Amino acid sequence: MLIPLLRRHLRPYRGPIAVVVLFQLAQTIANLYLPGLNAEIIDDGVVRGDVGRIWTTGGVMLLVTVLQVACTVVAVYVGARVAMALGRDLRAGVFDAVEGFAARELAHFGAPTLVTRATNDVQQVQLLVFMALTLLVSAPIMAVGGVAMALRQDVELSGLLVVVIPVLVVAVGLIIRTMRPLFRQMQERIDGLNDVMREQIQGIRVVRAFATEEREAERFARANQAYVDVAVAAGRVMALMFPTVMLVMNVSVVAATWFGGYRIASGDLQVGTLTAFQNYLVQILMAVMMATFMLMLWPRAEVSAERITEVLETEPSIVAAPDADDTPVARGALEVRDASFAYPGAEQDVLHGVSLVARPGETTAVVGSTGSGKSTLVNLVPRLFDVTAGQVLLDGRDVRTMTPEAVWAAIGLVPQRAFLFSGTVASNLRYGRPDASDAELWEALDVAQARDVVEALPEGLQAPVSQGGTNFSGGQRQRLAIARALVKRPLVYLFDDSFSALDYATDAALRDALRPLTRDAAVVTVAQRVSTIRDADRIVVLDEGSVVGTGTHRDLMDTCAVYREIVLSQLSEAEAR
Repeated sequence: MLIPLLRRHLRPYRGPIAVVVLFQLAQTIANLYLPGLNAEIIDDGVVRGDVGRIWTTGGVMLLVTVLQVACTVVAVYVGARVAMALGRDLRAGVFDAVEGFAARELAHFGAPTLVTRATNDVQQVQLLVFMALTLLVSAPIMAVGGVAMALRQDVELSGLLVVVIPVLVVAVGLIIRTMRPLFRQMQERIDGLNDVMREQIQGIRVVRAFATEEREAERFARANQAYVDVAVAAGRVMALMFPTVMLVMNVSVVAATWFGGYRIASGDLQVGTLTAFQNYLVQILMAVMMATFMLMLWPRAEVSAERITEVLETEPSIVAAPDADDTPVARGALEVRDASFAYPGAEQDVLHGVSLVARPGETTAVVGSTGSGKSTLVNLVPRLFDVTAGQVLLDGRDVRTMTPEAVWAAIGLVPQRAFLFSGTVASNLRYGRPDASDAELWEALDVAQARDVVEALPEGLQAPVSQGGTNFSGGQRQRLAIARALVKRPLVYLFDDSFSALDYATDAALRDALRPLTRDAAVVTVAQRVSTIRDADRIVVLDEGSVVGTGTHRDLMDTCAVYREIVLSQLSEAEAR
């Protein structure tokens, strides 16, 4: 997976990569030229006592060294920019893919692993590319050039390479083969660690309320230790790499010195030539060592590339058809017609043949016991899920035949769990309509009964909002989320139990203020509280995923036992009437 991923995402950077290769080639050639010049200084200058030759050749060596340094700086700079750009592109690609996921794909992967894949996994691939462009490009050039120059110096001594290089390659290959599965386990253990950490941060109040800090600390310690165990195992194997390379390198230099000394004594070899050969031998083995270092990074980068590719190549379960209709919704008439839905792998449907109508200017309420499928029904309208049977229609058009943008533009959703984004109050309210004026924001806050909340803040509309809106209470978050939907002015409002954290007085005031603003829109309200939905134009009662009653409050009290039971669990007989 690593090679196809790099081939696809490095294609736009072929020009800079060519520059890196060119300058790496220049600096490697310069590096290979230096030992030969050093041999000339020894054999032609030092041995013969020719000081002028020493100065002349030394000057050439200095110029070659300056050229080598300049080429290295350029190659590393350009290579670093390419690697950083690749990391940016991969993160953007993972983010874009996740943005297109439906609820099914998000549930399949889970938030912790998606965060890890967009950060740590991308970092591993980025590091490999950076090291490849700064080290690996020059390694084969240096190895091949070193062999050629070594042969040029002395063919007999070069026979050492026939033994040394295969031994090194085999030893490194065995170590790499052992490391790869350990690196995969490391990435999976990071996922588990993120999962525990994220859950504990989000549920910190519950942890403290039940005084389970020690238990959670132990759970984190187990996840942490699981990662440490694998990391230590990988580290032990990795620790063998450099000692193995250095052992082979030093034994090779000793062998070259041993045999070279005999040949110098017999007059078949000069001291300078032996010195140059030793330098070339070290360069060859250094090239192999650089490649070895790359091979250390390769297994983990390959595992990370597989995980990134899995996200990038996952097809969303909900996509627009090629011929999808992008005509904007004009009226906002909503109809759910004989809809059924089952989660993937579930033995039975969550919803069975549900029908519902929500006309512009009317309020349709959905009520039922816990687990009856109310939120699932609401999620079918904006296509967070697709029906497995039946239809969801907007203005008589099946939402599956429309572009997602056309569907979403017509809908204002206030989810069951109110969520605010980090930023300011104003940026959250303008989330659905960036061009909304301050006056429109205050009007929405008035209707949502949140004006006093924002006015009490020193910065007003520019007051900071922490991630998730945790610096506001549950009721304040709900009211701000309702105001955000009102600012958008959609044709269909979906309130998924959005009034549950409000007191009765605020709930009543909000519903009264809401009527004039939504008089031309279809409103669907899911609620557990009877007082919230009793005045609705139409009430749909769900029980175990099926509609067991539809009508007004008064009608259902007489005809629907399930509804009557829900009402009487909250109100007295007299209040219910």
